[in-house]
Amino acid sequence: MKAIDTSAPAGGFLSWLGIGPGRTGAEDVAPAAERPTLEVVESPVDRRRRLLLEDIRSFLLAHGLEISPWTLMVAYEIMTGGNPDLSKAIENQVSTRRPVTVEWLKEVYAQSDEGDAVEGLTTMMGKLESAIEEFSKTASAAKSATSEYNIALEASVSDLRQASEAGNVLNQLATIARDMLARTQQIEVELARSEKETRSLQECLAEARKEAEIDHLTGLPNRRAFETVFKMEIETARETGEPLCVAFCDIDHFKRINDTHGHDAGDRVLRMIAQTLAKISKDKCHVARHGGEEFVILMRGRTLDKAWEMLDDAREGLASRRLVNRSTDIPFGQITFSAGIAEVQARERPRDALKCADEALYAAKERGRNCILRADQIQSNAA
Repeated sequence: MKAIDTSAPAGGFLSWLGIGPGRTGAEDVAPAAERPTLEVVESPVDRRRRLLLEDIRSFLLAHGLEISPWTLMVAYEIMTGGNPDLSKAIENQVSTRRPVTVEWLKEVYAQSDEGDAVEGLTTMMGKLESAIEEFSKTASAAKSATSEYNIALEASVSDLRQASEAGNVLNQLATIARDMLARTQQIEVELARSEKETRSLQECLAEARKEAEIDHLTGLPNRRAFETVFKMEIETARETGEPLCVAFCDIDHFKRINDTHGHDAGDRVLRMIAQTLAKISKDKCHVARHGGEEFVILMRGRTLDKAWEMLDDAREGLASRRLVNRSTDIPFGQITFSAGIAEVQARERPRDALKCADEALYAAKERGRNCILRADQIQSNAA
């Protein structure tokens, strides 16, 4: 959607209408082709975005579905044909006059492949965010242009009312201008509403993205979030020339903890170690749960030696504690973790550093656990 041109030639709005100073009678009537019109030009791309947003809203309203990050993404998937099976299921549900509820949608959705569904939702979320962002920009620009147009038109209506020498012709033009002003004011109201709804959608999607990147057991960022931060920190380290290190940490004998104390106790241990590692997390240090009992740490601005020292201090502090299962009063005994750490810039490809840190972690496990090994130590021993 392009902004509306509210500029007028020299002589003001009357000149734009084809009426010059001192003219009267029939000479004052401008040809129809020169009369002002409010033309809102909408590009094909903008129109598709607008129609998609309208379809999503209509779907949610038609079925009385609450507006949430999840229902927005499901509606987007249905409207774009991203999930034919789900669309067919909804068609059957409607044809048999049964309601389409959030509970029913979740039940049908759960029957699909969960791995593919999560990845697909993440992709769709990004596409929907982009569409809403572009729509927000065009709606805001159109609203601003319409507001400026209204101001100019309102002033011109006032001028026409005061120009009594033109008689009936000017009265007719004033009526036309007032009608145009009323229509453009209505458009401005609609654009304001669209802006408000767009902001609401953006807030929902931002919350959905946040939810999708948090590990809800530990409260730490999850693996997906780490992948995003990893790419950003690599670029930042290249720009600043700072060192960048990555480490994998794994809780020692975690299966034994679950078998002895139960999975609820195991979850509490996971949260406790997550809190221990989170204490070292700062602007240049990022901690995430990589999966299971494994954590990943990214440290920028620290050499390999300094990064090792920081992580080893956390390991030593944890190992010195004697923890008790508060549900049974049975001691956990010593709880420790092992880790492997590598410098990213020392490898040709950043992904190689992840592999080297992982190999160092397993070497630490083989050496008796409760220790942190550097990747260069493993390579030196192998040589």
